[in-house]
Amino acid sequence: MTSTSTTEQFADVSATTLLRFATAGSVDDGKSTLVGRLLHDSKSVLTDQLEAVEAASIKRGQDAPDLALLTDGLRAEREQGITIDVAYRYFATARRRFILADTPGHVQYTRNMVTGASTAELAVVLVDARNGVVEQTRRHAAVAALLRVPHVVLAVNKMDLVDYAEPVFAAIAEEFTTYASELGVPEITAIPISALAGDNVVEPSANMDWYGGPTVLEHLETVPVSHDLTACHARFPVQYVIRPQTAEHPDYRGYAGQIAAGAFRVGEEITVLPSGRTSTITAIDALGEPVDIAWAPQSVTIRLADDIDISRGDLLAPSGDAPATSQDVEATVCHVADQPLTVGQRVLLKHTTRTVKAIVKEIPSRLTLDDLSQHPEPGQLVANDIGRVRVRTAEPLALDAYVDSRRTGSFLLIDPADGTTLAAGMAGEAFATAKALPVADAASDEGWDF
Repeated sequence: MTSTSTTEQFADVSATTLLRFATAGSVDDGKSTLVGRLLHDSKSVLTDQLEAVEAASIKRGQDAPDLALLTDGLRAEREQGITIDVAYRYFATARRRFILADTPGHVQYTRNMVTGASTAELAVVLVDARNGVVEQTRRHAAVAALLRVPHVVLAVNKMDLVDYAEPVFAAIAEEFTTYASELGVPEITAIPISALAGDNVVEPSANMDWYGGPTVLEHLETVPVSHDLTACHARFPVQYVIRPQTAEHPDYRGYAGQIAAGAFRVGEEITVLPSGRTSTITAIDALGEPVDIAWAPQSVTIRLADDIDISRGDLLAPSGDAPATSQDVEATVCHVADQPLTVGQRVLLKHTTRTVKAIVKEIPSRLTLDDLSQHPEPGQLVANDIGRVRVRTAEPLALDAYVDSRRTGSFLLIDPADGTTLAAGMAGEAFATAKALPVADAASDEGWDF
């Protein structure tokens, strides 16, 4: 590989037609049926899969195939008629490839929506046309905004049950768009559909001639997706140090991991964080072969000119674009555990490949979903709460702001006693239209180790 081909290589990467998207919505809004309809009508279902769904539907006394069974794979999901786990599906059309995460709608499983949407470039939020925007709809819109999902589709489902009435759709679209815009969602597209009947999912609906926009699949195929990896801050979390110490490789020392963002080049000066030591990249090995350049999300081994004390959890970054390190983390978190998160609680903070001890110093506010107001000093966060936290870590961390890097600006808070994930955090400002948070009184440091 030569440096003269770098531009062409990045052009190829940028042109990759892959869209990661997630579906979300309240229970019985029809998420799994929509996904099943997408797969079925785009001819992305294998014959044996469709036969299995038809057989299962007949056993349940249904006349037509229940397309939701294409995604609800767990027995408990089929028995209860709800989605529990995140179901990932891979399909393709002539215009684009897709990775789809069908996430649960029940409030108990909101944590799984966070998982499914964390890497999504688009979120499809379903609303039952009969019920309109409900609390769980607002919660999913808030999660999508917090996770900085750049595109949101409002799919107003079950239009067949409201006689395909345009005023019903218009009212729901206006309410949701106003709410999501206040959260800072940059792009919202509203589409009236019937997932069960197939209206405006893959084919345009003959029952809604008043709607002139795209179908769901057409929008998924044409929505612009940025893959400009060269514009990202280059970050390389070290996962493993390779030292064979064999006769063939007596002095080999390489740092293996997956590039989180941006690109690294041979000859580039880098800074090792949190130590701050600097060196120069002498070689990059990818799939056992030397290369001049590597970019996210490639897994590579980087070799440096100097023998520096580097271990798992350290971060390599270009010296001219290295993030600041700090032991004080201010972030927005989605609380996903059954046990509450409280002020003074000792936790583990996992950031990329680094895990450190930490203490929750403050919980300045909790988000009230109804009016987007901040409830000051709640004292704790319980399951499915969204709030601001201030955490003090035992060791410095090199976090980016989440708005700059979804990968290196995110972290997990973990219970050190049993390894339970407590909260998913996004460093920096909460929403794109961040409002001033209430100023909390400084908490006492008495009894804290760091």
